[in-house]
Amino acid sequence: MAIAEIIKYEGDNTTFVWKSPQEDFNTKTQLIVHESQEAIFFANGQALDLFGPGRHTLSTENIPFLKKFFNIPTGGETPFHCEVYFINKTEQMAIKWGTDSKVQYMDPVYKFPLTVGVSGEMTLRVCDSRKLLINVVGTEKVLTQSQITTNFKSFLMARIKPYIAQSMMDREINIFEVDAQMTEFSEDLHQRLIPDFDSYGLELVRFFVTNIVKPEGEKQYEYFKDLHFRQYADIRDAQIRQQTAAINQETEAIKTRIDFNVNAEKTRVEAGAMADKQRIEAEANAYQRKVEGYDYKTERAYDVAENVANNEGVGNFANAGMGLGMMGGMGFGVGAVVADVTKDALSPVLGGVSNAGTVQQGGGISAPPLVDLKGESPTSVPNETRSASSAVCPFCGAVLKRADAKFCTSCGRKLDTPAAAYCSECGAEMMPDEKFCPECGHQKED
Repeated sequence: MAIAEIIKYEGDNTTFVWKSPQEDFNTKTQLIVHESQEAIFFANGQALDLFGPGRHTLSTENIPFLKKFFNIPTGGETPFHCEVYFINKTEQMAIKWGTDSKVQYMDPVYKFPLTVGVSGEMTLRVCDSRKLLINVVGTEKVLTQSQITTNFKSFLMARIKPYIAQSMMDREINIFEVDAQMTEFSEDLHQRLIPDFDSYGLELVRFFVTNIVKPEGEKQYEYFKDLHFRQYADIRDAQIRQQTAAINQETEAIKTRIDFNVNAEKTRVEAGAMADKQRIEAEANAYQRKVEGYDYKTERAYDVAENVANNEGVGNFANAGMGLGMMGGMGFGVGAVVADVTKDALSPVLGGVSNAGTVQQGGGISAPPLVDLKGESPTSVPNETRSASSAVCPFCGAVLKRADAKFCTSCGRKLDTPAAAYCSECGAEMMPDEKFCPECGHQKED
């Protein structure tokens, strides 16, 4: 067999252990160990030495145990027989695992028996090369991931099934909520399995439970499943109904407040607008009266005069004269203006007589001359109605039989009493000796 000069391994990363087919070495042979690798020499079935990453020259200086087995001649050219194993120290990830049968246990919450299947992935790394070679590899030439899975299947099932049942019981994991606790469940199983793998020189770096097969369709399982989800569904449904009712009530209250505020604001705006309208109209009317030179009382006096003139019963001159006399003494403050209007209004009634009466000083109206309403002369009017020497009371308009009467026989007022004056500002009646209006305080004009 040819003497080897260089020994190395550059295989894939799914291999844990690889035995070099080259077994006869010269003392000058070069051994190349890559990063994340270790190499172990065997001689006569015994592990002699372990080499880490780097280039190594095989000699008795580097392999002191060889001196026990070989007497190397001078020159070091005599070959010796030895075996070398390369161990991959990288993490071997995504190694599949799964239970070969259902795991039976008692649900810790509802206390009914059930069976589940569990599977997942794990990550392994060689932590003790000698222990792995002695306890697992033996005389095998290679150890791959698939072989690890096969070789450890029985071992794993013997350990993991009781661990699964024990972990779910200890942590009180409800079968209907196990998916939410998958991380904690995986970590618990991981910690339980670490010592078992360590005894074979392997480190269980990671361990994941990715799937739990539940006994869907089994009558007992479905019954408790319905109970479990219904209790949460009923509670949640009641909570949602309560929250919805509260939201609806709050929404209705907000809507009511908004409607009330809108209506109140609308009423306030309308009331303000109406008040502004009335104020503007009042100011406009007041300004118009001020510009035209008369006030509200004067305007009402005009209305009274026009009503008297338009009244068909005014044909009785006595009534008309009484009305004129009352207008002169009621305190409307119409003065000569009302007298002129009244005179013009009564002209048709008085049969064309333009001088219906004369305005006395102070607003009093003297008695108009008699008018023959029936086509008779004034002298034909009966004496009992009015004599030629009779007069009219300037205060109440009553016809006085005596022209020289000092007091009115109807109202009792003194006939020679000076006529009352009226305020030019508001039209209130003022006594002759009053200098300021008792209603508005306006100074009396001379």
